[in-house]
Amino acid sequence: MKKNAYKVAILGATGAVGEVMREILAERNFPVSELFLLASERSAGDTLDFAGKAVRVRDAATFDWTGVDIGLFSAGAAASEIYAPKAAAAGAVVIDNTSRYRYEEDIPLVVPEVNPQRIADYQTRNIIANPNCSTIQMLLALKPIADSVGLERVVVSTYQAVSGAGSRAIQELGRQTLGIFKQEEVAPAVFPKQIAFNCLPQIDVFQDNGYTKEEMKMLWESRKILEIPDLPLSATCVRVPVFYGHSEAVNVVTRKKLSAEEMRALLCNAPGVQIWDERETGGWPTALDSAGKDATWVGRIREDCSHERGLNFWVVADNIRKGAALNSVQIAEILIRDYL
Repeated sequence: MKKNAYKVAILGATGAVGEVMREILAERNFPVSELFLLASERSAGDTLDFAGKAVRVRDAATFDWTGVDIGLFSAGAAASEIYAPKAAAAGAVVIDNTSRYRYEEDIPLVVPEVNPQRIADYQTRNIIANPNCSTIQMLLALKPIADSVGLERVVVSTYQAVSGAGSRAIQELGRQTLGIFKQEEVAPAVFPKQIAFNCLPQIDVFQDNGYTKEEMKMLWESRKILEIPDLPLSATCVRVPVFYGHSEAVNVVTRKKLSAEEMRALLCNAPGVQIWDERETGGWPTALDSAGKDATWVGRIREDCSHERGLNFWVVADNIRKGAALNSVQIAEILIRDYL
């Protein structure tokens, strides 16, 4: 018999993504019968708000997963490696927001607006992987294009907010910015160089081919989610001094000609996408415009003057919201609607 409400656990409840997960569960009236907030031992005993009620934080290391229906994980890949198998073995369906399980063939990697049918594959291991934030917003725009005219090549440059590196990164940008105005030096701790008033062309560690792991994630994940195993995609990922909201400049070469007008028409009907594409000063979205919003915004749509089948466009989204917490909750909504 189908349940009316579900027991949900958030692993990483005290982090930036965990906080937004709580907000979104309440905002979207997700049918929660009981919410468990899990974190490290040092946070156990604290209380956090959920839907106007105080909920005690529990120690993840000693938590009993028996009876939990859904686990929303955002505590880092190392924690997911430890706790996801335990939760899954106890019967919970884990929706993992880390990179730990994204590239395993038998675990679905899901963007609900792009490949919701893959959620059905959760039964193999009781784990569903949430993609990288920069991949999610790009694919919301690419999926309708791929379906309509096909993709021959994708080149993307990202301008990623510090919140993608966690709460300490947010604090570091704040301290460094304040320090500059006070003429006080604040040495970098999270980032390899000063992030305030600067751009850092490295996110994650370098790979043997000269790309960073963040850049390769966009290739690996796009191929898996779009089910185009040979998709040519090249990414350059840059950390910028913005608190929330990732921005991306995307260039695509399509297999069949698609005009800028035709692309706008396609994306006007794309789920999760909002068009903001006015060819006038300020007629385009920014990271700040996307902060706290559910939508992925697309603007600066134009034909590539260097290729007859090329298109350029600009994509922004809140990396903590759609890039992490909202995508996870949307997966959970489909899961309870169609499968649990």
